Parts: sequence; C-alpha cells; structure tokens
Amino acid sequence: MPNLQDPIVVITDLDGSLLDHHTYSWLPAAQWLDKLKAARVPVVFCSSKTTAEIVPLQNSLGLQGSPFIAENGAVLQFTAPTTRASDTQPAKFIERDYAAICANMRRLRELEGFKFFGFDDVDEKVIEEWTGLAPQNAILAQQREASEAFIWRDTDARLAEFTALLAKEGLGVTQGGRFYHVMSAASSKGTAVKRLLQWLRQRDGRPWRSLGLGDGPNDVSMLNEVDYAVIIKGYSNNPIELAPRQQQIYRTTAYGPEGWSEGLDHFFTAT
Repeated sequence: MPNLQDPIVVITDLDGSLLDHHTYSWLPAAQWLDKLKAARVPVVFCSSKTTAEIVPLQNSLGLQGSPFIAENGAVLQFTAPTTRASDTQPAKFIERDYAAICANMRRLRELEGFKFFGFDDVDEKVIEEWTGLAPQNAILAQQREASEAFIWRDTDARLAEFTALLAKEGLGVTQGGRFYHVMSAASSKGTAVKRLLQWLRQRDGRPWRSLGLGDGPNDVSMLNEVDYAVIIKGYSNNPIELAPRQQQIYRTTAYGPEGWSEGLDHFFTAT
C-alpha cells in the first residue's frame, strides 16, 4: 500500500469523481484534500474540462500552480518553466489545434449528413442546458484548445462510420460521462499521465508513484498508467475494465466525491 510520506502523486478525474455528477460539489472530499495538502502530496486534475475551467477550480481548492491535464489529455500543462537546465519540457503540450478539429468535423457532417451538435455549434445557453453549469462556467467550457465535445444524435452504426472517417484524419473519438470528444488520435489521458510522470521523475530524480481516480470510459487509459487505480462508481452504461497488468484496483460503492474519499481511505489505510 502507498504511504503519504512516499513521493506519490494523486491524479484525478473531475466530473463524477472529485466533483459530484449533478451538483459539481467537492465538499465530501474536502477532508482528504486538506490531508493531501498537509502531506504535500501533489493533486493533478485529469479532466475533460478546459484550461479555463480548471485554473479557477485549482485556485478555489488551493492547488494553484499544480500541473494539470485538460480536454481528456489533449492539453498537458506543466508547472511554470524555470531556468534549470534539466527542464526541457515546454510549459504546455498540445497535440492538435481546436479550429482544425472543428473544421474536420463540419466537413464530414456536410458531406455525409452525420447528426451531431458540438460546443462550437451552440451558444453558452445551450451548454448550460446540456451540463447544468452556471452561465459563467458554460462560457469557460467553450474556451477549448485541442478537442471538441459533442452530442451524437445518430445511430451507433453511423457513429462507427464517423469514427473511422475521423481516424483517417488522425483524429480519435472518446466517450466521457456526458459527451463524446474528438481530439488527436495520439492524445489520451493515459498518454498525458505517462508524459507527466516522466517529467516529475526527471525534475527531481525521485521514484514518483501514482494513484489515479476516475469514473468513466475516458478514464481507462489514465487508470491503466497509474500504480494504484480507483474506479469510482459512475453513471455510464459501459462498465470500466482495465488491462490485466493493472493489479492494484479498488472499485467504490459510493458515487462522486464520496467514492473519491472511499478510494483514498482504501489505499492510504495505514496513514
């Protein structure tokens, strides 16, 4: 089992995990967040949310300046660059530009008649209805850099066709708790986590270990890359199954931040 005194990083999904799926509250996890902060355990957000959404949330939780992964791994924000010669990573890593992704999606919709609506197609009022976000937060959710979130209104067979056509353009589709997402096929939460862990280990030479928490299909790649995986009970119809090599798994009985705390209770029982 891990220990809070170890060099360990907690990497967490937000919606449906640290944040309640319906209310977006993190209060049931507040005690554990305080404990991690006191032990100087880094907490890294790994979310479908945008940079514009994540930074204010970090600030409100006292996690400002921490690395984070946004838009399902399409954006990886490292800590602020320093003058150290060993710091070779850029401050931010982005695989594919948002405008180019939306242009590809629109072109395929016009050519093939696919039925979907992306964030780029609607205003913040519609996003409020889709997500339950407050108006100011719906605006932040539209400030995308490297992926498009969309609602599919066509058949499963047509979705498979759409996915295949996007793949020819180097783009991939992943399913989140509320939306499908299109981004570079080379991007995923797991790929971003791997890059982040390499960066942490290079910075100080310590053997960083990782504990990940997530509730949806788009969290699978992340949970396969961490040392300890918490699968939070979620609302997706698709069960989360991890790779056979991932042996350290705990499935919670509670949803959202209650399940988040339950997972940390399980793996940090000795502390």
